[in-house]
Amino acid sequence: MTQVYNFSAGPAMMPKAVLEQAQKELLNWQGQGTSVMEVSHRGKLFMELIAEADKDFRQLFNIPDNYKILFLQGGARGQFAAIPMNLIGAKGKALYLNSGHWSGMAAKEARNFCEIDELNVTEKDENGVISITRTDFSDITEQYDYVHYCTNETITGVQFKEVPNVGNAVLVADMSSDILASRIDISKFGLIYAGAQKNLGPAGITIVIVREDLIGKARQATPSIWNYETQANADSMINTPPTFAWYLCSLVFKHLLAEGGLDTVEKRNQAKAEKLYQYLDNSTFYRNYIAKPNRSVMNVTFSTDNDELNAKFVAEATACGLQALKGHKVLGGMRASIYNAMPIEGVEALIAFMDKFAKENA
Repeated sequence: MTQVYNFSAGPAMMPKAVLEQAQKELLNWQGQGTSVMEVSHRGKLFMELIAEADKDFRQLFNIPDNYKILFLQGGARGQFAAIPMNLIGAKGKALYLNSGHWSGMAAKEARNFCEIDELNVTEKDENGVISITRTDFSDITEQYDYVHYCTNETITGVQFKEVPNVGNAVLVADMSSDILASRIDISKFGLIYAGAQKNLGPAGITIVIVREDLIGKARQATPSIWNYETQANADSMINTPPTFAWYLCSLVFKHLLAEGGLDTVEKRNQAKAEKLYQYLDNSTFYRNYIAKPNRSVMNVTFSTDNDELNAKFVAEATACGLQALKGHKVLGGMRASIYNAMPIEGVEALIAFMDKFAKENA
């Protein structure tokens, strides 16, 4: 095994240059003779780090000035509860668009805190191919305080290629698995949230981008750790934050900016996905079950339609240095997560292995 490529859906691989810098600075950050993990989160140097991270992230993702960026804990699951506690207002109800497992989990959690309507927006045809059936909801959204959706379903590999039209309603998006994969118009959203462990950094920190006019409306019973106003006023530090994860995110932001920003990132991601999907479309051995207009650029799912062959594929791929290709237990099969940090060489190595495996097992 000469090269290992990590196709994990999360925690996912991080840019090699970022890990090398963290390794170099691990015992002596900013000339302090200590690790960044050992300094006060309220000290001058760490406060400068978080200010720089905010500035770099704004530049990278083109975040308008009227949005707050919160660096929180609890993962995306924590936000499943925090969002209704902070955003449910006079209308008393939210709409959840269900496109798969994680959007369904968000809806299930929200029911503990408010009334919701849940709308299934996918269908499966007679061949088992899944597609998104609707993206315009402007005719029904006036009755809701917000509309929630998941931009990219990590398990199935279903992705919204356009922002849903929700009229004047507040649009909330779980972007955990495709944030920073391409440019988007932030102004179309009231709130965006994402666990860091796919494109932003390591597990343990969660980013929330929230429009300022939506802050300060949390219900009285909202715990302070989930209250956006409390967190915004405290620089996301009402308690000790995950400082090392925050630091690593800051390095990722600088790394992506140095590479040319999201225009460069998007072109690279498109090239990787197109190469892998083209191979799958030309194969009679493997199948992808997502309609072409809704195929994820980040998570490519495929199967031999034989459980024993799938298990053999995963075992032999792992032995060849192609790690974490086993599909989620909800779906089975295989899944190649090709986030920002995955180089094109990793996709090419996967395709070469897939072709060899198909010839040997056809």
